[in-house]
Order: sequence, then C-alpha cells, then structure tokens
Amino acid sequence: MSGYSFDHLEIEVPTLLLDRGKALRNIAKIAGRAQASGVRFRPHTKTHQSAEIAAWFRDFGVSAITVSSLDMAAYFAAAGWNDITVAFPVNYREIDKINTLSERIFLNLIVDSRETINFLDTKLAYPVRIWIKVDVGYGRVGVHWEKHEKIRALAGRIDASAKLQFIGLLAHAGHSYHARSHEEIIGTYNESLQRLWRIKEMLAGEGFERCEISVGDTPCCSVVERFEGIDEIRPGNFVFYDLKQSQIGSNTEEEIAVAVACPVVGKYRDGNRVVLYGGGAHLGRDSLVEADGGSVFGYLAAPAEQGWGAAVRAAPIVSLSQEHGIMRVDGELFEEIKIGGLLPILPVHACMTAMMHGHYLTLDGELIERFNG
Repeated sequence: MSGYSFDHLEIEVPTLLLDRGKALRNIAKIAGRAQASGVRFRPHTKTHQSAEIAAWFRDFGVSAITVSSLDMAAYFAAAGWNDITVAFPVNYREIDKINTLSERIFLNLIVDSRETINFLDTKLAYPVRIWIKVDVGYGRVGVHWEKHEKIRALAGRIDASAKLQFIGLLAHAGHSYHARSHEEIIGTYNESLQRLWRIKEMLAGEGFERCEISVGDTPCCSVVERFEGIDEIRPGNFVFYDLKQSQIGSNTEEEIAVAVACPVVGKYRDGNRVVLYGGGAHLGRDSLVEADGGSVFGYLAAPAEQGWGAAVRAAPIVSLSQEHGIMRVDGELFEEIKIGGLLPILPVHACMTAMMHGHYLTLDGELIERFNG
C-alpha cells in the first residue's frame, strides 16, 4: 500500500510522526475559544512533553502551562516558562525540587488535605501559589465537591500561612472520557461548573474574595463553545488528539496529528494477518472496545494529500506484544499491503503513545525532541 506523503522519509524502525499543520490548527481552535471567552489558557504539556512544541503556544498568547511532575516542571522552566502549575498531588519526598523551582518561577501546587498544607508551611523555603483540588465526579483525587466545610477549612489554613497563597479551585472532569456524545460532554461540563460555583459562593460568604476556577479536560474544552464563570482551562491531549478522543466526540479522526509509522514485516493469509514492527513498546497498551466487543489497539490511517486521513476500519490492530503488532486486514486491502512497506497507525491514546518515543519526526523531516523523565 502506497500513496502516503511520508514515503520519502528515511524510516527504518517504528517512528512517531507529527503533522505540524494539524497540531497548530488544534492549538488555534482551543486558544481561540479561550480568548473569545476571556479565560486564561494554561495548556497541559503532559501529552507532547516538548519544549519546542510548547514554544508554538506562545504565538497564540500562552504564557503559563501545566505539567504533571516536578521534573517536567524543571524541564520547561529551563526552556523559559516561569508560571507553571503541577497538576499532581504533592510528593513530600520531592520537597527539595519544590524549593529549587519556587525560587526561580511562579510555582502553583495542588492540595486536598490539611496534612499537605502543614507540610508545605513547615518545609517551604519560598512562597508558592496553591489550588485546592476538587473532585467534581471523577473519583481520582481531590476533596469531594460536597465537603464544603473541609474545603473552607483548607482555604482558611492556606490563608493563615505566610508561605502559601490561595488561588482557587482546580478540577479535572475526567469522567467526561466516558461520554459518547456532545450532549453528554456538555452535561458533564455544566454539572462540574455548578458544583464549583457552589463552593466558590460558599467561600465568598466566608470572606474569600479571590477564588479562581480552573478546569481542564480535553473533551469539555473541545466541545464547549464558550467558557463562562471560570478563569482558566488546562486541556492537554487536544494538541494531538487520538482515537479515544474521537470515539468520545472531542475531534474528528482527520484532526489526529500523530501516527506511528510501522514497517510491515509479515503477511499471513490465514486470518488475513499483517504483522507490523510496532508493538506495545511503540503504540502503548491502551485499547478501544468496538461495537462488536473486540479490543482494538489502533487503526491504519488512510492516505491523504499530506500526512494521513481517517481510520481505515478494515485494518484494525487486534493484538500487541512488545515488538509485534497484528493487524487484521479485510478484502482487497490485504493484497495492496507489501512486506517492507511503511504504514501509519493512529494511536488510541496519544499521551501514552508519545511516551514510547524519544522524539517526533515531522512530515518535512525535522526531529523534535521531547522530555523523557
């Protein structure tokens, strides 16, 4: 099978391809909505984890970012970012890293317990800004949104510290990933905001005049047209998108900006199997559950004038081992695929797929390095 616009690239092993044009259009879409709504756009960098890609955001007015670890924060601070939120619970064992960073940049941390606040108040060498993490329904971390008294007590404890500055409420409506329609996504978004607004109103009644609201899941930020009653958004996956987001309804398959170029190393007529050099070590282990109940670990992407197009449903990745990817190919397509060829596979979860690779290769042959901490 030929006709791909990257056939000219000298690719020998599974390689993560990046369509810069698609990524820039994805950034422009969310940045435009944030600007039109008058909210701060603080994109999460955990998907791309690249200083060069993060620099693209500056052209859209972005001056603050989100990360998922202190090591990642240090990497981006070295690249010139000086307003960084670590959207992960404080790890006491990394207090030295916190102090090193907070001396150099505006560091924002999340808390959901008095113990963590007490620890920071005792161990911090420099002031930091604090968000209270609120669980609005996802059930991972954060203070449950109904526990108003606990949230009020945490805000009061933060306010009493000379080293901590209370900023507001931060939430991640990760349960939006269970949605399968725009209506469901918008419903999750609206429900989450109602819960955060109630907390903000309660805190205002207790004298907390400043209480910002920060939200950040890709489905909601991709589907909601206008953000009202919040101060910032923190989506991350949107920069690349993937098959999971497409299944949710966040994006079209044509907007997926990354694909793994996999060499074809075998063909077997029994079961119409095509074997790719591209397994879990290159694609990740995330899967989709399709209508027939089967698991799919990626799809072949159709050729396009530039890069690749939508998923080819007749060519799913149905099995992965560490290095092997087994693609079941139906009909005439099986005959078109040749051993020695190179095929682009759309990822199920772009964040995890990107972590399998040390760099990106753009369609014009440029290598873009990424953080691998």
